[in-house]
Amino acid sequence: MTALLTILRAGPLMSVQDDGRYGFRARGVSTSGAMDRDAHAIANALVGNDAHAAAIEFALTGSTFTADRDTLIAVTGGSCQVEIAGRPVSTWESHLLKAGETLTVGTLRGAVWGYIAISGGIAIPKMLGSRSTHLRTAVGGLHGKALGPGDTLPLGDGEKLAPRTLGTPYLRRHGPIAVIPGPQDDYFDENAWKMFLRQPYRATASRDRMAMVLDGPALQAFKGHDIVSDATVVGSIQIPGSGKPIVLTADGQTTGGYPKIATIASFDLARLAQLPTGQQFLFRAISADFAEEQAIHAEDRLAAVIAGLKRNEGCPPK
Repeated sequence: MTALLTILRAGPLMSVQDDGRYGFRARGVSTSGAMDRDAHAIANALVGNDAHAAAIEFALTGSTFTADRDTLIAVTGGSCQVEIAGRPVSTWESHLLKAGETLTVGTLRGAVWGYIAISGGIAIPKMLGSRSTHLRTAVGGLHGKALGPGDTLPLGDGEKLAPRTLGTPYLRRHGPIAVIPGPQDDYFDENAWKMFLRQPYRATASRDRMAMVLDGPALQAFKGHDIVSDATVVGSIQIPGSGKPIVLTADGQTTGGYPKIATIASFDLARLAQLPTGQQFLFRAISADFAEEQAIHAEDRLAAVIAGLKRNEGCPPK
């Protein structure tokens, strides 16, 4: 009999996400997947899942859950109050949730996107090779929709592991957000580039899984703000007529008709997505070759963090 996780209370934009849906952008299908892939992978590792397993993603505010079997859970992405049967437990660690107990996940502090992993993963059917939810097109996930009260999610068979914690705190890098110029960087003159790279921008509340709008210097494209629609990628920075940059994120469309001044380097995508509303930051331009080197270093760092997980001595084994 399949074990079930039941959602008693749901926060905004809560959905099932794995590491993404690849190989279909040429057909107009967005990548989707976790907004913060490192936090998603670490949550899965803490409960004994592989990095590809489906977990629950939420924006800002978590929810309340119960399961009908004993299972391990882990909450990552940021700091928040987490309770099991009224007992406070820590984020970035796994904990035993006994059958019938209530898991309550509070509001994130210093981050936007949180992850709840359950041992065995969310075992819904795959669509186009992924369990990720694309909310705007109702593809994947649980009937293609955001999760709500009363929804039940089937759980896969989890390993019988002791709860685990990070060997060292998971710290993100600091400094400007790295971008690779282009593909329409020549639509912007020297003055626009100086503003883009030397003046601060702020994350705004105008964001979802598709894109986030930035507040800061308005950028004017001297060649115009309309182009023949061409391909976009996750991290493309579009500049519409308003001059306010729009960064495409996990559910971003696969083509667009605004010039793209630059693309967020893959290793900084999650850091940008997790910036709280109102937080200022700067951009810095790097080469594609350097971005590739840094992406490899970021993957190695994540692998080292996961390899360094250790038993959580404060919890009994499952």
